Amino acid sequence: MKFGKEFVSQMVPEWQEAYMDYNSLKAILKDILLFRQQQNESAPMASTPKGSLKRRLTLYRAFSGLNGQQRGSPRKSEDEVILVRAEEGEGSEGLYQTMFLKPSEQGAERDLEFFKKLDFEFNKVNNFYKKMVKEVVEEAEELTKQMNALIALRIKVDKVGFRNVASISNETSISSSMKHHARPGHSHVHMDVIHEVEMSNEMNLDNGSGNYVEGFKPASIEILDHVKINVTTPETPISTLKGLLLLSSKSDQSFSNKELRKAEKQISIALKEFYHKLRLLKSYSFINLLAFSKIMKKYDKVSSRNASKDYLKMVDSSYVGSSDEVNRLMERVEHAFIKHFANGNHRKGMNTLRPAAKRERHRITFLLGLFTGCSIALIVAVIILIHARNILYSEGRTRYMENIFPLYSLFGYIVLHMIMYSANVYFWRSFKINYPFIFGFKEGTELGYREVFLLSSGLAVLSLAAVLSNLDMEMDQRTKSFSAFTELVPLGLVMVLILITICPFNIIYKSSRFFLIQCAFHCVCAPLYKVNLPDNFLADQLTSQVQAFRSLEFYVCYYFWGNFKTRSNKCLESDIYKTFYLIVAIIPFWIRCLQCLRRLLLEERNIMHGLNGLKYISTIAALAMRTTYELHKGMVWKILAAAFSGVATIVNTYWDIVIDWGLLRRNSRNPWLRDKLSVPNKSVYFVAMVMNVILRLAWMQSVLGIREAPFLHRTALTALVACLEILRRGIWNFFRLENEHLNNVGKYRAFKSVPLPFNYQDDEEE
Repeated sequence: MKFGKEFVSQMVPEWQEAYMDYNSLKAILKDILLFRQQQNESAPMASTPKGSLKRRLTLYRAFSGLNGQQRGSPRKSEDEVILVRAEEGEGSEGLYQTMFLKPSEQGAERDLEFFKKLDFEFNKVNNFYKKMVKEVVEEAEELTKQMNALIALRIKVDKVGFRNVASISNETSISSSMKHHARPGHSHVHMDVIHEVEMSNEMNLDNGSGNYVEGFKPASIEILDHVKINVTTPETPISTLKGLLLLSSKSDQSFSNKELRKAEKQISIALKEFYHKLRLLKSYSFINLLAFSKIMKKYDKVSSRNASKDYLKMVDSSYVGSSDEVNRLMERVEHAFIKHFANGNHRKGMNTLRPAAKRERHRITFLLGLFTGCSIALIVAVIILIHARNILYSEGRTRYMENIFPLYSLFGYIVLHMIMYSANVYFWRSFKINYPFIFGFKEGTELGYREVFLLSSGLAVLSLAAVLSNLDMEMDQRTKSFSAFTELVPLGLVMVLILITICPFNIIYKSSRFFLIQCAFHCVCAPLYKVNLPDNFLADQLTSQVQAFRSLEFYVCYYFWGNFKTRSNKCLESDIYKTFYLIVAIIPFWIRCLQCLRRLLLEERNIMHGLNGLKYISTIAALAMRTTYELHKGMVWKILAAAFSGVATIVNTYWDIVIDWGLLRRNSRNPWLRDKLSVPNKSVYFVAMVMNVILRLAWMQSVLGIREAPFLHRTALTALVACLEILRRGIWNFFRLENEHLNNVGKYRAFKSVPLPFNYQDDEEE
């Protein structure tokens, strides 16, 4: 792999603007090379080429010596190509400028352009690194204070029997009798977890004779007098209701074991996130330094000059090249984490801090190919069977389409949505959109497009096999009914799908399944849980699965109140079924409306969330009118359905394109799009906008009274329209997350903010 591609692949997506612009510098070097080639072609030398002559002249230069003693002598001015110096003056501290010493040469303006761009890129990298190191140093100081408070809390909770603990912090040594005050069994915490011996170079460990030598000092519990334990619990319905009712939580500090465990968990997460930040900073420094080295060597090769030595000497002496702060912080975090949160187990601690990179497994590729092939074969088999039995023109076709087809269409909606999500993941990765960070997946647990497509193809195989086993159009003439076993296959498949989803065993991507269940539960309890982007995103997906919810309602009606043995039901004749037919369609939009309401009133308090809630209310009204017209008919309902649907379509389309996607910015660098784009081909955005508008108009099928089409039953047409909405949602997903990612890039936001358990009262007073 060429370095340019390697360089891009190693970038932190949210910091990509802070990296060296390797490609633009490389483009300037291509211009220099092209100019020199043209010069050589237009003015050929009669005898020896200039480069060869220059190499010959070096044979007559004074010998520099084998022992290198003469290397320190100043070089001749004619050998110098550049002069790099740090700028002085207010506002220019830390900036470097390169002076090109041969500006009179032909084509020197390209060299001047190269070094000007090079200086700009280096100053950008150096200043960004300096700013980030300053931030992590400040964060390290805060984590140090948190660790001191945690150790003091351990002493307090576990009641370690130090003598005169309150006054120990002012002493410089401790007698060996202190060891006997902490008897084995008196504390559940090992003493090596509490002792902060390594925190000072003056401190010493056990000398091997069983006595502690001078330097050992436990943490002082006086720290707890100056801190307030702020152990935040996950937002629950009860805590939300308490907040709404203004019920005060307990103000006294109990220093309980429960508080200690929660504080340990929070600081452990904070240290892991902090270490992850340090690793990214180290990678940022290394890859940029390597890029400057590569580009300078390319310059030397193209220009036949020796400028890289002087420039790289400056790079090595700069802050980004010489600072060792990040490495030292990494060592301290490793040592502290292994000792305090891995019980001294180095392997366990490092595996937690540095999770193993996710490997592509051949088993997944094999199963993916197998299931995809089986799915295609089953589709072909279903088509052949339909043609061979002349099912499209059989008498039982209508009964099948009204009773069996809605049952299996549920799996079609799920499979199609998973395929669209698989495509989303593929394109997110292709265009460097950091979807695992945006969704908050644990490192190494996110599903790639192969895994998602594997699951969708596996479900497709099960569904198609069930369809194939249930294609009988005629009842048994003897029993005047269909086989009970085959008629129960769809219900059994739903039960299998539910059992796999909630299976507690570590199979079939347990972490992803439970993450989905958690988000779904938060959606069900929408106004009572803090709204995160995964909850928002899942609720948006559910709004495109209205027909799937109606299919689930039909399952209940068909198998509990219908006669599945004769494939008959009276669902549409039931007023209860009609009522729930509307309710289940409204539920996903109502969930999103409640999420917007919570964010408006309890969280961000941004009026945009209120407007977003009104958008969903307009959609609910339009859906109610269309459903009512579908069930009751009538010109009045038709006009109301068309009017409300038209308004909802305009509002939703505007919100999709302008707010969710961030497009249609008239004064942006990319007219009518936005300043930053992940996809180089701009026409993709315009096509997506047009497709979004067209697919949003699918509701017109019901308003215009288009009930059937050639070779399509009413239920098949309904399923087709539902599939078009799922396709629209898949397109929406990509650009929605792209916009979120670019917002993170603009703010260099590459890390999660982790709440800390202790608040120092001195800081609060300030």
